[in-house]
Amino acid sequence: LRCCTSASVVTDGDGSGSAADERSLYIMRVVQIAVMCVLALTVVFGIFFLGCNLLIKSEGMINFLVKDRRPSKEVEAVVVGPY
Repeated sequence: LRCCTSASVVTDGDGSGSAADERSLYIMRVVQIAVMCVLALTVVFGIFFLGCNLLIKSEGMINFLVKDRRPSKEVEAVVVGPY
């Protein structure tokens, strides 16, 4: 694994800079993982709440349409009257 990381690059220093580079690389990697986790959770909760909001709105629209489809008494009186 060491051959594939940027810490394996040969430097002119005495080696003390290598440990600091590895530490900063580790910290940078941990920060990247934390940011990606926060973004993933934000997306998951955003989709969840958007889905819940759409579900609530669709239930309201269905209830609204069901109330509109129920015939009123005036329409029945007009339809029944001429017969």
